[in-house]
Amino acid sequence: MNFNFLTPVSDTVLAHNQLLSPLSLGQKIKIHSVQNGFPDLDKVKIAIFGVLENRNDVNYIGEDFNLNEIRKSFYTLYPGSWSASIADLGDIQKGETVEDTYFALKETINTLVQNRITPVIIGGSQDLAYANYRAYDSLMPMVNVVNVDRSFDLGDSSKPTKNSNFVGKIILDEPYNLFNYAILGYQTYFNSQEEIDLMERLYFEPYRLGEISNDITLVEPVMRDANIVTVDLGAIKASEVSQKQKVSPNGLDGKEICAVARYAGISNKVSSFGIYEYKPSQDDEITSMLISQMIWYFIEGFNCRVNDDDFSNDDNHQKFITLAESHELIFYKSTKTGRWWIEIPFLANVNNKLKKHTLLPCTHQDYLDACNDKIPERWYKAYQKNSV
Repeated sequence: MNFNFLTPVSDTVLAHNQLLSPLSLGQKIKIHSVQNGFPDLDKVKIAIFGVLENRNDVNYIGEDFNLNEIRKSFYTLYPGSWSASIADLGDIQKGETVEDTYFALKETINTLVQNRITPVIIGGSQDLAYANYRAYDSLMPMVNVVNVDRSFDLGDSSKPTKNSNFVGKIILDEPYNLFNYAILGYQTYFNSQEEIDLMERLYFEPYRLGEISNDITLVEPVMRDANIVTVDLGAIKASEVSQKQKVSPNGLDGKEICAVARYAGISNKVSSFGIYEYKPSQDDEITSMLISQMIWYFIEGFNCRVNDDDFSNDDNHQKFITLAESHELIFYKSTKTGRWWIEIPFLANVNNKLKKHTLLPCTHQDYLDACNDKIPERWYKAYQKNSV
């Protein structure tokens, strides 16, 4: 594996790590350092690395940043009852151009995912999520993306890539690999009505902040079908982060964003997890600790993964059939975990590469709604998308 793009963790962080308890995470994980070189990734399941790129932030004014405080906070935490081995691979530095950084990020993610290692990316501007998405071009024919964000970031896709239009780039740039896009926690006043209408016309899945805050369990079935999860720290309310990170008085709180990260980790399909829009400041301790706890919860979820989606054996699930608005709906419930799926029927004109999406994760409430003659929203959108 070629990881020449990654530079070692700072000696300052490593010196701090030497003072920590031998039971802390910093003493338990493999770390890329000048002294010991690049770690052996044999048996490693989760690889953390930073990307020190923010030049395509629409508010970029030339400032540099580092991830030292995040690492210090993360290393001080204690691991759970985990079996998965973890490595900190260091950082991808800014390239001569932003495109150089994108290339380094794509190659690194592609190599890790091919080797069944899940990357956790800590970055600057969220346009890096576009490079994250492009890393999958040679990995799978269609990709599901979940974005935790206050705004859609559709922008003008005909203009150069920025953190304000990267989602538009994902949707419209070739090759067209995006199957589904879901956004969690968007706030209506940060998005034009035209953009909201476009999301509905494309049968994507926008979930408002109020929906998520009222029932955080809505996140689980959405994450269960995701390949890439990206988090904009601007989706977090101002009271939860440090001064420079403050964006809006409304947003997800610390417990909610950590629950979201855990749901992402639990998903068997999530193979990369990115946290973006980090802006360090003098009072950075709160943001650094929150990011480190988000990573901790993602790893916690990862270690709780259960293979419960094998429907070839009838002993692994229960099958339920009901009618809703004259449609026969078929549900499956895992006998291992109690999680639910709904079947999306094949259509004559469906592209073969989409047929793996015929079983859609859902909730028990979706089944109860169907029993009361109400078609679940996720089923309707998936059905309509496959009908196009």
